[in-house]
Order: sequence, then structure tokens, then C-alpha cells
Amino acid sequence: MTAPEWFEAALAVEPESRTLEVEGVEIAVRIWGPADAAKAAVLVHGGSANMRWWDHIAPMLGPERRVVALDLSGHGDSPRRSSYSVDEWSAEVAAVATMPGMPAKPTLIGHSMGGWVVLNCGVRHAEQIGGVVVLDSPVREPTPEQKEALAKRAFGPLKVYPDKATAVARFRAVPEQEHSLPYVLRHIAEESLRETPDGWCWKFDPGMFGRKMPLPDLLREVDTRVALFRSERGLVTPEIGEQMYEWLGRRAPVIELPLAGHHPMLDQPLPLIVALRTILADWEHSWPLSK
Repeated sequence: MTAPEWFEAALAVEPESRTLEVEGVEIAVRIWGPADAAKAAVLVHGGSANMRWWDHIAPMLGPERRVVALDLSGHGDSPRRSSYSVDEWSAEVAAVATMPGMPAKPTLIGHSMGGWVVLNCGVRHAEQIGGVVVLDSPVREPTPEQKEALAKRAFGPLKVYPDKATAVARFRAVPEQEHSLPYVLRHIAEESLRETPDGWCWKFDPGMFGRKMPLPDLLREVDTRVALFRSERGLVTPEIGEQMYEWLGRRAPVIELPLAGHHPMLDQPLPLIVALRTILADWEHSWPLSK
């Protein structure tokens, strides 16, 4: 399938790349939008993913907005740590949200495991952010990445492929999605690889799957505005969405992305972009509901 014009145009927008040291690790970031922007969003990827999953999303969130994507430690181009925790990843996100040149109180947008991270920021770093948007992140269920890793069906020792084309051909999202767009998958696969002396392998650290799951108490403690996006074909069922809504004090909208799988940026990127632009525009012109 040939990539559409909008997708090629989004990838053609050249972001600024930089690193930011957080607790001894140089966190890699990509930045779109004007340096003098008055509003901002920070994009947080899921487990085993990286900031390049947002390449076709970030430039479409509005030319007047500063948009930053980062590689959490152990992912993408950010170095590994000896161990990982949601608190530590939250500190990395908070450091990016407050780095020089960032507008005050950006909105955090997290997918899957990244949704746990931004929710945790809503507890640990609430005073530094303007709100959190959570994309198909079930709090009472393990992520699909965790399930596959625990069952030893995926995310074991990294395989090394003889060439980049072979590795790209083997790329699969977890869980797999029947309707993922081939041109999106290809781009993400190509940007998720690193070359080694022996061949090509994925960038993430398999060791990052040994962390604890968030508990429902996390939602009860969130002290910022929240929006929950659930994918129609994803992991947050209507029942789970309703339970999360209750734990958040019945103050967070639960918004369904029609026809989307767990990874909406792979199969329904344009509806995702519209939904994100809508919630960002609303929040930038309204007051949050207090607890």
C-alpha cells in the first residue's frame, strides 16, 4: 500500500533532536513546533516501543503547539538502566516536560504502558503538568507486552538479523492488529532497529519487563485533569473503562476510538489525531473539574 500524502508530509517535517540527562541517563527527545509556543504536549510511547511511533502523529497536533516525544530509558535511543520503575520513567517525563524552552504545564499523552507513566506523573508531578491523556491503558490488566514476556512468547533475548530488510519483515506489534497500515508499520520498524557488529536487532531492553503493575489506588490519587481514550478493538473494554472512570472520581471522560486496535497510531492514525487535537483544544480553553 502506497503511503498517503498526509503521512509523507508529516514525516517530512524535520524535528529538533536533543538529549536531556535524567538521573545519569541521557534521555533522547524529538521536538516539533515553534520555540515560542504558548502550549505544549509530551508524547510517551508504550512498552518496547519508542518515540518514532509518534513521527506521523506529532507534526499533526497543530503548528502552534510545541510537541515533544521521548525515549524512556531502556527504549529507542535512550541508554539502559540496571533496573526500571514507573516512578523513574515518570521522573524522565517530568524532566522533559519542564526542560528549558518548554511552555508551562504541558499535557502528557501516554499509550499503553506509557499511559501508566503519565498517570503516575499525575500523582508524583501534578504541579508540573496541565493534564494527562491515556490511550488504551488498562490499569487492572497486564499490558499485552507483559503477558507475552511472562509467557515467553516474545521479548526474550534480542534476536539478531543478518540485514535490515529481514528484521523489518519480522516486525509485529503486540498484540497484533489485523488492520495496521503497512506504511506505518514499515516506518516504525525501520526506526526501531540498531546495527551491531553481528547484524541488526531491536533497540529496546528486554529487561524492562520485570516491573510491577500499577494498582487501582494510583487512579484514586491522580491530582490533575484526565481523559481516557479506549480503542474499540483494544484492551480497555467498556467495563474496564467504566471502572477506571469510577476510580478517577467520575471526572475523566472515556472516549472511544472507533475501529481502532490497541495501537491506534498503527491502524487509525487520523481519527486519533482528530481526537487528540479536540481534547487539547478543549483543555486549553476551559477549567478542569476539581475533585
